[in-house]
Amino acid sequence: MCGFAGFLSRKELDAGADERLARMGKAILHRGPDSGGVWVDAGCGVGLSHRRLSILDTSSHGAQPMLSVSGRYVIAFNGEIYNHLDLRASLEAQGKVSGWSGGSDTETLLACFDAYGIERTLVLTHGMFAMAIWDQTTQELTLVRDRLGEKPLYYGWMGDDFLFGSELKALKISPTFKATIDPQALSALLRYGYVPAPHSIYLGISKLMPGQYLKVSRVRPDPQLGTYWSIDEVVREGLHNPFEGSEADAVDELERQLKLSIKRQMISDVPLGAFLSGGVDSSAIVALMQAQSSQKIKTFSIGFNDARFNEAQYAKEVSEHIGTDHEELYISSQEALDVIPMIPNIWDEPFADPSQIPTYLVSRLAKSKVTVSLSGDGGDELFCGYNRYLVTGKLWKYLKPVPAGLRGSVGKILTSVDPASWDAVGRWLPGAKGFGSLGDKLHKVAQIIGAKDSDAIYQGIVSSYHDIDSLLRNSTSTQRTSAVATISDELCDVQKMMANDLKSYLPGDILTKLDRAAMAVSLEGRAPFLDHNIVELAWRLPLSVKFREGESKWVLKQVLYRHVDRALLERPKMGFGVPLREWLQGPLREWAEALLDERRLEEQGHFNVSMVRGLWSEHLSGKKNRSTVLWNILMFQAWLAHQ
Repeated sequence: MCGFAGFLSRKELDAGADERLARMGKAILHRGPDSGGVWVDAGCGVGLSHRRLSILDTSSHGAQPMLSVSGRYVIAFNGEIYNHLDLRASLEAQGKVSGWSGGSDTETLLACFDAYGIERTLVLTHGMFAMAIWDQTTQELTLVRDRLGEKPLYYGWMGDDFLFGSELKALKISPTFKATIDPQALSALLRYGYVPAPHSIYLGISKLMPGQYLKVSRVRPDPQLGTYWSIDEVVREGLHNPFEGSEADAVDELERQLKLSIKRQMISDVPLGAFLSGGVDSSAIVALMQAQSSQKIKTFSIGFNDARFNEAQYAKEVSEHIGTDHEELYISSQEALDVIPMIPNIWDEPFADPSQIPTYLVSRLAKSKVTVSLSGDGGDELFCGYNRYLVTGKLWKYLKPVPAGLRGSVGKILTSVDPASWDAVGRWLPGAKGFGSLGDKLHKVAQIIGAKDSDAIYQGIVSSYHDIDSLLRNSTSTQRTSAVATISDELCDVQKMMANDLKSYLPGDILTKLDRAAMAVSLEGRAPFLDHNIVELAWRLPLSVKFREGESKWVLKQVLYRHVDRALLERPKMGFGVPLREWLQGPLREWAEALLDERRLEEQGHFNVSMVRGLWSEHLSGKKNRSTVLWNILMFQAWLAHQ
């Protein structure tokens, strides 16, 4: 795991290019604290900077930027190629290599480029990666991002320089960089809590989409985009060529594929462990890791004293059952709050998923013992795990025939009672302990009840506020259309949600959260569910084995129950949250008030001040829980203060 940055200039580079590249690398030192290097071709106007976190082949033979044996290709690479040993064996069998200098997957990639070319190599790889490749023969730069978007990659022309890199802070070192905020990106941030690709928060800078590559040169300065793997195609192929075996065969095949993915991802020359929340996804990863290891796997979880957000006791029970070397750390509210001032620097681009706080804390805990940690990310999107899928699958089919006017009236009744009052009622209901905020959930249900169709349900659930444009001085609509519009007629309502989440929410939110939190402490995070063979298998499986009689993740749970007692896992889904509503009304009130100061907002000129102040007043009074949209605004404001 590493970080890189660089530029392609229309002009010949001056003597200061090396120093500028070194500073770009230093800006992302946390991504690669072990070593760094630069490579420059002044006449061609190209330079690469790399920071290395040594995972495979920790010797100098893995140093980057690295040249291929032929001398044609130069690469700066961030990530891991999990099947690189298989690729080496294939190259050797074909007589395409005469020997190896070291054991790094970077050297393997370059040998594949020499043998097969870039595009064919990408198809052969299993991994998570972003990379920049300079072809000295064609004098063309190629940028590549992995299939699911685990690794970040920003790019764009700024003046005479085409800038690219793992994080924006590296690009901002360039004297040609202009930090102009994109109103459409800001609107998306307020709606979703993240800036979805291909946008970035800055005008002129884009994110490469998952599964894409880009080619640019002085001769062809307009970036040419290509796709080597597409979720749209995976979904279409899965629907047209479904899995033909029995349900038992499906369970067997999923376990086989997961074991293979995990086996590949456990290859490391440095200490390795796993995050364990005690939920289905992380428990499945850890159970299959331990089943393939002769030593106890190191596992990590954090706990909170607030029962609504604490899963540590469940993680401990699962670890004891599996037999891992488990470490847990209970975090006080103050320790969690202490992370907040660090967020703008860690996430670099404004990012507002509140679970960023516990994700950073568990990453920091893991880094104290290991350098690589596997996670269960991706399980919800692939196997129908989110509550929105369950609600749509169970509730919407009964609500759809009811007249919209009647449904809307019921929704208004539910929202006429403030969340705090509903919570008070919930405390008297049997089984409500640990259920979370009843009021927040009923207000979400009200959105669903009044929706006109499943797309409106989805937008209502994933949006922080119903009228984002009213919050902005320069309003611009950012409501997403279906990411799988070309095949949406073939998908049921639940499948459309799953496909959209896989294409947008997973890379934009979940994987961004993991990458930045882990890299902030120089920890490599790996996600075995996101091996593309597993993604493709998941879409070949019928929805009936993922969502069965109101139960989510049925097929994955059958794999897990072969290794973990069912009784340890049969409980409601919790999520990795924090008591944001109470924090904003209590210990964070002064901090938030300063960021939402009326004069400050007026001077900045981004927001409709009266609307934002109105949301803040509503939240403080307890009439409405506006914590989600307020957190999105506050994360932008905190980020802006650090620019």
